[in-house]
Amino acid sequence: MSDTAAKGHGHPHLMSPIELRGQRLRNRIVFGTHTNNMSQDGLPGAQTIAYLAERARGGAAMVVAEPMPVHPTGVLTRGNFRPGTDEVIPQFRKLTDAVRAEGAVVVQQLYHVGAHGDSDLSFRPHWSPSGHASYHDSDGSHAMTGAEIEEMIAAWIAAAVRCHKAGFHGVEVWAAYQSLLEQFWTPWSNTRDDEWGGSLENRTRLSRRIIDGIRAACGEDFIIGLAVSTSDAQPVTLSVENLLEILSLHDATGDVDYITCGHGGYLDFERLMPTFLFGEKLTAPVTEQIKAVMRHARVISEAHVRTPENGEAIIASGQADLVSIVRGQIADPYLARKTAQGRADDVRGCISCNQMCWGRRSRDYWISCLINPGAGREWEWGGEDSPTAAQPRDVLVVGAGPAGLEAARVAASRGHQVEIVEAAPVIGGQFRLAGMQPRRGQILELLDWYERQFARLGVTVQRNTYLEAEEITTHSAGLVILATGSLPDPDARQRWLPAEPRLPGLDLGRVFAPEDIMRREADPGGRVVICDEGGNWRGVGTALTLIEQGREVVIVTPDPLVGKEIMRTSADGPARRRLAQAGARMLTEHVITRWHGNGATVRSLLTGAEETVPTSALVMATTNFAFDPFPETIAGKELRRIGDCAAPRQAPFAFYEGRRAGLEA
Repeated sequence: MSDTAAKGHGHPHLMSPIELRGQRLRNRIVFGTHTNNMSQDGLPGAQTIAYLAERARGGAAMVVAEPMPVHPTGVLTRGNFRPGTDEVIPQFRKLTDAVRAEGAVVVQQLYHVGAHGDSDLSFRPHWSPSGHASYHDSDGSHAMTGAEIEEMIAAWIAAAVRCHKAGFHGVEVWAAYQSLLEQFWTPWSNTRDDEWGGSLENRTRLSRRIIDGIRAACGEDFIIGLAVSTSDAQPVTLSVENLLEILSLHDATGDVDYITCGHGGYLDFERLMPTFLFGEKLTAPVTEQIKAVMRHARVISEAHVRTPENGEAIIASGQADLVSIVRGQIADPYLARKTAQGRADDVRGCISCNQMCWGRRSRDYWISCLINPGAGREWEWGGEDSPTAAQPRDVLVVGAGPAGLEAARVAASRGHQVEIVEAAPVIGGQFRLAGMQPRRGQILELLDWYERQFARLGVTVQRNTYLEAEEITTHSAGLVILATGSLPDPDARQRWLPAEPRLPGLDLGRVFAPEDIMRREADPGGRVVICDEGGNWRGVGTALTLIEQGREVVIVTPDPLVGKEIMRTSADGPARRRLAQAGARMLTEHVITRWHGNGATVRSLLTGAEETVPTSALVMATTNFAFDPFPETIAGKELRRIGDCAAPRQAPFAFYEGRRAGLEA
């Protein structure tokens, strides 16, 4: 992408080139490192290569490949690359060739997590400075001997040499999130009294020896980055002043080419990949301070740099030299290219949900994206640009929720003539209701994006239109994609009361579904009990909405904690904190045995004890039922059912089925 082609994009600072150790970066956008968990038997295969190459093709200036453990004691995920072996070099060469061919600089992060390892995967003791407890699980760790520290230094340098041989432009040394190097830096976790502990000189000796060794082994034209993080959640973590002192010491050698600064860590994990409950540009104030004291290293700001506008603001204000936009480029791999072409409003914006990126990684699956189901499937589905259909046809999509929206968009992008019909006056279905919950406006922005896509692609959108089967029969479309969604259970059944086919007392009225509340079709009064069986945003977000309206809330859940299903996104703690601070009562491991019209009897699943909770209304966030009003077949039509009308599930699977239906249309 030439500088000339990039003129007029409206983001002059973000899209300006910059140099690192003699390598010219075409803009200031980095696709920063993250564990994508896509390795095959410890090696980068077709899935990993296609995933990273797609972001390079999309215009990212620098791609930082998934972190590789430098030592067997540092293995943290099932998908980690093999540590300590040259077997990785040929496969990594395929990866670097692919990324380089798309015009991006490619770097590999090298890491060791220290005390916070995973014995289930490594079957090794966790190595740490002083043998302190792990914050990954309940294990302790092994205090490294002097010989083991020397072994670790050699392992780190050897890993960098493998990267050099594999064609990487450089490596990123990981010292963030209370990992091994930061554990050595921090007096709380480093209580040694030898040459590796005590003074600042001693505590930084390990990281300085590693960087010195990499420079000597890999040469003067090899990029070396240093990844750090900032956190003020606990008084024992490094202060910004401490961090600046440490970074200045490393910068003085001239061997560190960039510093990238993240947010949070093992002591405040929910801020490491912040959801929509947190603000944006979280590390910009700290990277501004880092940049002010660096004499050689460039500074990269990361952590909730969500949009090109975020990036432009950070670079223009001098808060950093580059920005790392990770989830934003998972959601739209062509974010950088579109921005350079003056099409920033065409970027599919990340909604900061963490459901399929961190949410899948936290369960040790390879990552994807709720709103971009092609993430992680580039190797089988192709890239973001959908292939043109061999024979364009008329396609009718019934229902404009997530599944229908994505099916219509992708089918139209392939050259089909598409009409989408929606019974409501607005598109979005239940996903729009989720966007009306507190701090979830990014969902509404995404729905606006679909409106713009439909206008660009020529999709006909019919609102306030309910089709009967006879109308579908006479429609010109040969392919009909049914995406009619789901409806609340009219009997308000609870999974953990399987013998009850209907909520006792339901006929007394004032029992609502979350959809009734979010559409403002019901006035629940001043005190509301929510039965949250799903443990997800349908119940938790509705509770936060009611609290924002000034209502008193009691949440009843059969789970051992409120928000169990959003634990995978690291949003459950902040959500519960908001609920608790607002005075919400949370009854865990309880079910509702009867509704009285003005109160709900709840039963403990642990003791069987019951109590009646006075309330003005009951909201039942239980499992929906598919809404499919059409016959199994319609003469002359190819029917395809996707999303909740096939089976009610969470949004990622609706987007996935919509994308697949559009690709197969």
